[in-house]
Amino acid sequence: MTEQAYDVLAVGNAIVDVISHADEAFLAEHGMVKGSMQLIDDDAVHQIYGAMGPGFEASGGSAGNTAAGIASFGGRVAFIGKVADDQLGEVFTHDIRAAGVHFDPIAPASTGDGAGPVTARCLILVTDDAQRTMNTYLGVSGRLGPDDVDATLVASSGVVYCEGYLWDLPEAKQALVKAMDLAAAGGGKVAFTLSDSFCVDRHRAEFLELAEHKVDILFANEAELVSLYQTGSWEEAAEHVAGHCEIACLTRSEHGSVIITAAGDRISVPAAPVDQVVDTTGAGDLYAAGFLSGYTRGLDLAAAGRLGSLAAAEVISHLGARPEVSLAELAAEI
Repeated sequence: MTEQAYDVLAVGNAIVDVISHADEAFLAEHGMVKGSMQLIDDDAVHQIYGAMGPGFEASGGSAGNTAAGIASFGGRVAFIGKVADDQLGEVFTHDIRAAGVHFDPIAPASTGDGAGPVTARCLILVTDDAQRTMNTYLGVSGRLGPDDVDATLVASSGVVYCEGYLWDLPEAKQALVKAMDLAAAGGGKVAFTLSDSFCVDRHRAEFLELAEHKVDILFANEAELVSLYQTGSWEEAAEHVAGHCEIACLTRSEHGSVIITAAGDRISVPAAPVDQVVDTTGAGDLYAAGFLSGYTRGLDLAAAGRLGSLAAAEVISHLGARPEVSLAELAAEI
């Protein structure tokens, strides 16, 4: 096996988030389902962006957020994703590298003349209850393909963490399958996040196949897990997932999380306290960051879960999907 240079290699969409506050009437006016993520086209991204209130830009993308969180814990982490040769591409590249993540932009496409694919952006509307509703324009990010997966990078990583959102795109799906197969062949672990309940609805049969045969560590929230197993309750779904993969990390918002092993053992992890929930964007991403940080250091599952809760609590206490303080220092304090 190649010498391990990275604890985790994250594969996902390279996206810049544009975050703004909105009321529920705005969501209804634009046909959005609160708390969900929808893919939008060129016309929609211009229409929604033009109607949004004042906001700010921050590098995001589910797996990118997880990578940044792992780096904040002091972990060695790399990221595979695609950006264009444009302003937002420069923003994303700068931000993820500044966070301490290894990232080599993949053959960026020129958009100097305004033509061609652009860097992905996600228009995020945050309502007063801190729920985030995401409208994602994938641009060049969606053109990630199997040729973009560096076999050497995969072989030198302990865990390959894959983002479920990429399954919507045939080429990107092939890239994820290649990364998973390379990781398994090299003795590494495969982690996978279901990403969104609507994403699960679109790919249920394939996601079940992944959970049973390719994934070692599964991340899901309540809605995603219930959608995956089409059950009437979270408890029923949790019973189904036991044994389908080595570890299932199931997040339950203010109720914390439950980690289920292949043997059916359950470990309940309380949510970390938060003075005020400001924006739930990135909560699941950062939980995964904390858990994987602990897991790759050899901590027991309960301790790894507590790091996940800590990271999730930090990110929901402010706007944006990446930590604003050192998670390593925050963990040391407690």
